Amino acid sequence: MPLGIIGGRIYHVVTDPELYFAAGQNPWNALAIWKGGLGIWGAVVLGGLGAWIACRRLGLSFALVADAVAPGLVFAQGIGRLGNWFNNELYGGPTSLPWGLVVHQLDPATGHAIGTLPGTYHPTFLYELLWDVGVGFLVIWADKRFKLGRGQAFALYVMAYTVGRFWVEALRTDHVNHFLGIRLNDFTSVVVFVAALAYFLWKRERPKVVEEA
Repeated sequence: MPLGIIGGRIYHVVTDPELYFAAGQNPWNALAIWKGGLGIWGAVVLGGLGAWIACRRLGLSFALVADAVAPGLVFAQGIGRLGNWFNNELYGGPTSLPWGLVVHQLDPATGHAIGTLPGTYHPTFLYELLWDVGVGFLVIWADKRFKLGRGQAFALYVMAYTVGRFWVEALRTDHVNHFLGIRLNDFTSVVVFVAALAYFLWKRERPKVVEEA
């Protein structure tokens, strides 16, 4: 968990450096994690490293543990998206759909609501929450149906999550840096999806062995 938090913060700072290192900004605020700012990609990478270290120390199969935690991990990501509603953030563009979200207009100085924005907006964090729940059940079903193993269930979670994150990210209107003309998180989603797919197919071609905890 500590490595996951650190990784999430590092990803946020690296992908939004202007918030901390541009003229007039205080670089020390990069350490002020209590003010918000975490990136799921960094959390998964360094959190995964922490899990790998723990598995090595305990003599457990890292792939087996990764498969076991995959559904719970994506369910937790969905629950975490509720924080975006409480924080009045990460919503999408205007919409007339019946589930459109009323967004509060905040006073930058106090952080208190001073009214609402006109119209209603896509609750993109809700879309991701529902997608995450679906991914969790997909991984559980596929693992039982096809007897996945050797990290394949975790790879399936990564692939399915990145697909959802790609289209949800496209609906969001919050500030984000771009790379090669697309939102940075969309670019990361594509790269991570390809890596997870390659791992999934590589493991599928290899003969299965009995894994022991």
